[in-house]
Amino acid sequence: MEAVETLATDVGTKPACKAFGVSRAGLYRRRLIGNAGVPRVAHKRPAPPRALPPEEKQAVLDIMHSERFQDKAPHEVYATLLDEGAYHCSIRTMYRFLEENAEVRERRNQLRHPEYKKPELLATAPNQVWSWDITKLLGPQKWSYFYLYVILDIFSRYVVGWMVATCESSWLAERLIRETCEKQGIKNGQLTIHADRGSSMKSKPVAFLMSDLGITKTHSRPYISDDNPYSEAQFKTLKYRPGFPDRFGSIQDARQFCQTFFPWYNQEHHHTGIGLLTPEALHYGKAETIIKERQQVLSAAYAAHPERFVKKMPTPYPLPVAAWINKPKAATS
Repeated sequence: MEAVETLATDVGTKPACKAFGVSRAGLYRRRLIGNAGVPRVAHKRPAPPRALPPEEKQAVLDIMHSERFQDKAPHEVYATLLDEGAYHCSIRTMYRFLEENAEVRERRNQLRHPEYKKPELLATAPNQVWSWDITKLLGPQKWSYFYLYVILDIFSRYVVGWMVATCESSWLAERLIRETCEKQGIKNGQLTIHADRGSSMKSKPVAFLMSDLGITKTHSRPYISDDNPYSEAQFKTLKYRPGFPDRFGSIQDARQFCQTFFPWYNQEHHHTGIGLLTPEALHYGKAETIIKERQQVLSAAYAAHPERFVKKMPTPYPLPVAAWINKPKAATS
């Protein structure tokens, strides 16, 4: 600091502090208290003339701590006393007195929203994690709907079960899940089924069924669509499919459309999320053969015209190895 003071006498305080990387405020403070390091005596701030004396302040606190007012907000205390012909201080002053004593808080006994844990689910093979949801299909008239239930394997994107009904029902959901598990040969302890927090998803019949079958169930957090991304994306593919009508004339029309859509989706749709494979190929173990055949085609194309490929021989999209719902973030050191 002495070097800074010496340089400051020649070039000024600001350039000297900048040259040594020293704070000017710190230099001024050192000058103020003296080089001996004797700190300044902190002077107590005088109380403003309008402040209540300690005895009146304590009287206000005693009133607010009394059994009559201990559960009431300051504005209620203020209004009650004012109606009784008594004035002690303003509402803001009451709040300030309570704050000084750490007594400003929510005192009502009220329900609070629980902390919902973010679901983190991993699938490395088919029939490990399913996602299911229900979407509305517009009916022939305003405010009329049909309900499409869809169960999707998140690893293969294969639709393992679907149903169109006239209502949303826990009994129908329970039947669809049971029949789909039987069709896929699900064993006890093998499967996790994820859904949002709809009434059918959280119903007792569905919960009892999953318990009987040894299925783990998980739910999305409220109002967070990212917790069920696979079902949401599949519904978007459905509703943006060419030929999807604005409204269905009857439930038979809705079922007929789905009977065409889901075979196309499972068997013909080359999904970008699974390496341009079809869901059926990945779900039933045909993916490795298809990727080998694709590599043969690309190798032949490279051998015929290597000049058309700038960097290296082309390769097909790799075989998917995992599918996550809310993949955990990597820990930073």
